Amino acid sequence: MENKNNYVAIMAGGIGSRFWPESRTQYPKQFLDLLGTGKSLIQWTYNRFLKICPKENIYFITNEQYIGALKAQIPEVNDANIISEPSRKNTAPCAVYFAHKLMAMNPDANIIMSPADHLIMDEHAFENTMADALNFVSKHDSLLTMGIKPTRPDTGYGYIQYDTEEEIDKGFRVKTFTEKPSLELARTFLKSGDFLWNSGIFIWNVRAIMEASEKFLPEMHEVFLSATEVYNTADEHDVMSELYAQCTNISIDYGIMEKAKNVFVIPSYFGWCDLGTWESAYENSNKDYLGNSVFGDNVMIIDATECMVKAPAEKLVVLQGLEKFIVIDTPDVLLICERNREQQIKEYVAEVKRNKGDKFL
Repeated sequence: MENKNNYVAIMAGGIGSRFWPESRTQYPKQFLDLLGTGKSLIQWTYNRFLKICPKENIYFITNEQYIGALKAQIPEVNDANIISEPSRKNTAPCAVYFAHKLMAMNPDANIIMSPADHLIMDEHAFENTMADALNFVSKHDSLLTMGIKPTRPDTGYGYIQYDTEEEIDKGFRVKTFTEKPSLELARTFLKSGDFLWNSGIFIWNVRAIMEASEKFLPEMHEVFLSATEVYNTADEHDVMSELYAQCTNISIDYGIMEKAKNVFVIPSYFGWCDLGTWESAYENSNKDYLGNSVFGDNVMIIDATECMVKAPAEKLVVLQGLEKFIVIDTPDVLLICERNREQQIKEYVAEVKRNKGDKFL
């Protein structure tokens, strides 16, 4: 699939607060081995895309404070392929910035924008789907997303409704986006058969995303257009530090995808999970005969069932009598939380910040 016009931007700037206390501001979840595979999520993502486009065309967009961690985990990456964001402004600014950067480099570029922290179980199917996606955007000036066939009425995902009748090069026109619906609505979506989960993986050619940003995020577009002369030069980083301060904090979904008319989706089947919460980690990890998912060399389970337990290798943890709990032990924080309350971990983190400052974050 080697094609010099194909590029990947791996978005790796998030904090991953739902995986607290394992994921911290200084060392977030994309750099962690959450499932005990021997590789971090960002390493898996990088290796996956090495089969899809040339190594020199794979870029990382991350916060400045994570560059050291990124280089430690992927030492072969060139400095030129690391784009450091001076501040967190969500996904739209990094998508528009990357489009302008590539337009200055290769006006025929096809771009995959991918999160760094997704779990993909069927990598061969993923490669084939990405080949279809890159083929689609090389022929059509459209915005494309990967839609995942839903397996349950999940309220934590965004949903994409699509026209099931009209297929163009394996893509289907998107009708609506719905962000994190109620359980009742999610059940309705599941029954209807024309809704997919929004994977957050976007593909387009550089012309299409430039046109979309000019139309729907004109101020942001103008900000990055003003720096055309400095892209891919020694001055780029310093100029971006100034320009990012002028950008709105907004996602690609809200800023562009939900407004554009030329949006398509490819229904995808490659064992996808966005691995956004401890519950998703539990669901995708090996379990013992009592349904416990255990990470730690010295964890003893006594009459506990369906728990997610993670502890340092050298620490003895004895668990008795708990059912459906998350127990995450780190050197300075112990979290014990009911599994059905884990969506509230983000709120607990905010409470910790209010009461204890940033020390434990």
